[in-house]
Parts: sequence; C-alpha cells; structure tokens
Amino acid sequence: MQQPNFFAKKRMNTLLFCALLLVMTLIAVMITNYNVIKGFTSIPKAAEWAFSNFYPNEKALKRLPVIISSLSETVLVSIAATTVAALFALMFAIAGSNTTGTGGVFSFVSRSIATIFRNIDVAAWSMILLISFGQNVLTGYFALFFGSFGFLTRAFTESIDEVSSSSVEALKSTGASYFSIIFQSVIPSCIPQLISWILFMMETNIRQATLIGILTGTGIGFLFSLYYKSLNYSAASLIVLVLVLAIFSIETVSNYLRKVIL
Repeated sequence: MQQPNFFAKKRMNTLLFCALLLVMTLIAVMITNYNVIKGFTSIPKAAEWAFSNFYPNEKALKRLPVIISSLSETVLVSIAATTVAALFALMFAIAGSNTTGTGGVFSFVSRSIATIFRNIDVAAWSMILLISFGQNVLTGYFALFFGSFGFLTRAFTESIDEVSSSSVEALKSTGASYFSIIFQSVIPSCIPQLISWILFMMETNIRQATLIGILTGTGIGFLFSLYYKSLNYSAASLIVLVLVLAIFSIETVSNYLRKVIL
C-alpha cells in the first residue's frame, strides 16, 4: 500500500513544481513585456540569416593561421591561470577544511576570501581589472585566475572534507606532524578528485576566455569581435567553428584523463 502512495506523492510534487515554474515564467513575461509569439516567429528569420551569411568561405580560410595563433594564446593563458590558481586554492582549502584546517579565525578568513572570489563573475573581474591593467593579456589572466581560485577553493575544500577522518586521527595518534598528515594521507586520498576539478576548470576557462577577450581586447575573443564588428561574418564564423572543435578536442582529452585517473 505504501508504494502507490509514494508514486502518487512523487507525481503530485512534480505537478506542483511544473505549475510553479509555469507561474514564474508568466510573471517574468508580464514584468519584462516579452513578446513570446514574436520571439518564436523570429527564429526562422534568424536561421535563414545565419545560413546565408554566417559560414566560412575561401577568403576566410586565409585568416586561419592568425585565428590558430590567437586561439593558442587563449588556451595557454587559460591553462596557466587555472594551474596557478589551483596551487593557491589547495593551500586555502587545506587551511579552511574541517578535516585539515587549524580552525579559528584563520579557517574563517580562508573560507570568506574564497567565497568572495567565487561570487564575483569573471566578466566582472575583467571590468574591474581593466581599470588597473588596461586592455592586455595580463587583465584576462588575472580575471581567469581570480574566478578559478574562488571556485577551486570551494571544490577542493569539499573534496578534502570527504576524506575519512579516521586515517587522519590514526596518524595523529602515532605522533605524525601536521604536514606529514597532509602529504601522506589527505592529498593522496583526494588527488583524483582534485585533478578532475582542475580539468573541469580548464575547460570552463577556455570558454570564458573568449568573452574575456572581447572585454579586454586580447586573444580569440578580440579577433571574433573585430571581424564581427567589421561585418566580416565569414571570418567570424570560422572562429566559432575553430573554437567548437578546440573545446570538443579538449573535452575529449579531459574525459579520457578522468577515466584513467578515477
């Protein structure tokens, strides 16, 4: 008798959720004065324009070496920012974790700094840093670094907290030092998860670097903005195609590494 009641309750909760989602959508449409009919009817026109204008041609292919060079710069900056941010994030995660943290004010400060950095989007970091550093690669690097630092600190902290405290207590009882516990028990236990988070952050940063490049005037993002604003849609579409292929390749390699590690 309990099983039918369980499924009935589950269906009711699903219906309530769908009804709530529909009401919120209607309220949003009313507040923003969004024309739903016009929005859907404009899709065929947008698709027609894209197929007529947004495709690479022979002239655009001549710009491929320049596009590849800019893409390489973007990928390398993303990897560098993620790697350095991971090192700092690991130190802050160890200090702020319930398993390895020293507790007190230092742990609270570590978590608070990570929370602040995590809740500021990389686009906002780009605009903030643009005032100090101007339009150059360093601005994009620090924007990716700060965003990665906040996210990875939170992810690393949760991964370290999942480590069994029994092994930590066992090492403490033998008189092992704090750093011995960290490097001989905690990090080896959670290093597959840490590497997985780093790979995920690299993938994310390569995507975000395109937007940051538009804001900071560097990398593949700036090149896309330049071609698009000059109405060179063929070259802009080639950049999109190259980006999709690059991200797909990186995700394939990343997924393979995750399978090997995990």
